[in-house]
Amino acid sequence: MAMRYSDGFRRDAVRIATSSGLTRPEVASDLGGGLSTLNKGGRKPQHEGLMSGHHGDVEKENTMLRKEVRLRHEERDVLKKARIR
Repeated sequence: MAMRYSDGFRRDAVRIATSSGLTRPEVASDLGGGLSTLNKGGRKPQHEGLMSGHHGDVEKENTMLRKEVRLRHEERDVLKKARIR
């Protein structure tokens, strides 16, 4: 049966893995846990709070980038037509 580790253990293991300069398999072996424990523990904090708070700047940037993509597609289509003729 697989061992269950606390969230605190996972957080500490991930912190050690990222700050020690050792590889994840080395840290997992040293701590007596599995590599999957480090992988699962390492994913959670990256996304925590990612979309919390005010997003006005993100929305403005997304709108600007969508306009730019549309413009690039139009330019590409014009150049394709010019190349065919």
